[in-house]
Amino acid sequence: MTTMPRGGAADVLGVVRRRRAVAAAGAVCAGLLVLSACDKPTPLSTITVGRDSVSSEATCGGEGKTLQAAELTQCLGDKDIKSISVDPDETVRFGVDPDVADKRWTILMNGQPLTEDSDKTYRTIPGSVFFNAQYGAQGNSTLVTIKAGDGKKQSQAATGLWSFKLKKDD
Repeated sequence: MTTMPRGGAADVLGVVRRRRAVAAAGAVCAGLLVLSACDKPTPLSTITVGRDSVSSEATCGGEGKTLQAAELTQCLGDKDIKSISVDPDETVRFGVDPDVADKRWTILMNGQPLTEDSDKTYRTIPGSVFFNAQYGAQGNSTLVTIKAGDGKKQSQAATGLWSFKLKKDD
């Protein structure tokens, strides 16, 4: 007859618990490994007019690296951009992530600076500006671009562009 030491049956449960703990730790490690392989999305920029808004990740850049002139020109010519209707009597609100604001940003209209650079996360501009020939507007739509800077005041360097098309809504 075989005998089992006292409390021997309880060791079976201990082995099962250890296996579960090892499996759980392995699952956590595998999850962290998968997450570390993911790219961090670029910051968002948002334009709001009345109750409507449109958000977008960077059209170009957005990762903090300075863009070259050729890249900027190519990005400003991009046709696949989001649009929003603007009543000229409405206020257009621009918002950027705090990461973008920390590096300073400006609003471009048809590729030309419309505002001075800022470190705020939010700016407002009257809608009529975007359809006024005095400010370089042509026709019933305007290309508006948010340009992220390099953190230096009045710097011409760009680290990211977010472009939107504003369509005149009568």
